Amino acid sequence: MKFTITHSDPNTSARTGILTTGHGEIRTPAFMPIGTYGAVKSLAPEELKSIGAEIILGNTYHLYLRPGDKLIRDAGGLHRFMHWDRPILTDSGGFQVFSLAKMNRISADGVTFQSHLDGSSHFLSPELSMEIQRHLGSDIIMAFDECPPGNADIHTIDKAVERTGDWIGRCVEYLKENPSLYDWQQTLFPIVQGGVFPVLRRKSAEIVVPYATCGIAIGGLAVGEEKGAMFETVDLMDELLPKDQPRYLMGVGKPDDLVRAVRFGIDMFDCVIPTRNARNGQLFTTNGKLNIRNGKYKADFGPVDPECSCDLCRNYTRAYLRHLLNVNEILGLRLATLHNLTFFLGLMETMRREIREGRFETWAREFLTKWGNSY
Repeated sequence: MKFTITHSDPNTSARTGILTTGHGEIRTPAFMPIGTYGAVKSLAPEELKSIGAEIILGNTYHLYLRPGDKLIRDAGGLHRFMHWDRPILTDSGGFQVFSLAKMNRISADGVTFQSHLDGSSHFLSPELSMEIQRHLGSDIIMAFDECPPGNADIHTIDKAVERTGDWIGRCVEYLKENPSLYDWQQTLFPIVQGGVFPVLRRKSAEIVVPYATCGIAIGGLAVGEEKGAMFETVDLMDELLPKDQPRYLMGVGKPDDLVRAVRFGIDMFDCVIPTRNARNGQLFTTNGKLNIRNGKYKADFGPVDPECSCDLCRNYTRAYLRHLLNVNEILGLRLATLHNLTFFLGLMETMRREIREGRFETWAREFLTKWGNSY
């Protein structure tokens, strides 16, 4: 895998780049739609391509439980299984083990946990996480890490930093001894932990950055900490992480969060917000958020966003979409999801353009003012 920086903003750390993988190129800054079970909810791969998605994210924990990583291996890997021929990133399963499953025991070896589906007992270690991701065949695989909650104390987070540091070495060793099952390269992204404590972020970076060959992730944010502290940490990461590798801010976020993070040199994002909020009737537009279920839209025959070119905004009215969602019509979920992802992917394209043309800082100020945030 190769990362090439193509443009840099003169006033901030924002930049554009090209990340080249065995399944094609990803233009950065990039947003990755979430395909938890091997599908982005309600949308076909062809629809994702039509709105500009160049990479999606799969979930190791969920795919391990259902349908099983070995079945996906037997199908020829996740790309073939889900009919997606562009890049895929898979997380390590660690976040879900700590947040979704009922954890029984964490040790130096790994984590024993109970499935959130049926309570069955499972064990996940750095080696097993790598094995599962080898079976899935994703282009970018994430190191197995411990992600403590945002309100954890400094001692708990310090232990997570040390354990994450121990586990990255085991991940790398497993991958060296067990090459890819497919005819494309899989690249490992280490994960920096440390909560919002600068001393722990520096400690974690010192441990894991040496393992980064073409990409590194910032974990342990957007997990309940105060927003200002989150961006202070992202700013610090801009100082600590390699400039010549893509930086992935895990689990972020809202449109204004994306703009602010790009300012600090973040290249890759993922978040459930566009798809989950669409199912709840919250749409993102050039003028802010719109809760389509509100009664004031019952007889509103205008488009959801006059400036958007997605199928929803070209062909359907606010009143119609409100009706579909209120009667739980599947088409409503599909149209709303398609719109929100079009907005997020379009936002990334806009930022790439503004960086290329040297206007990012001015544009970002205007965007954040419109969204009620300071630059």
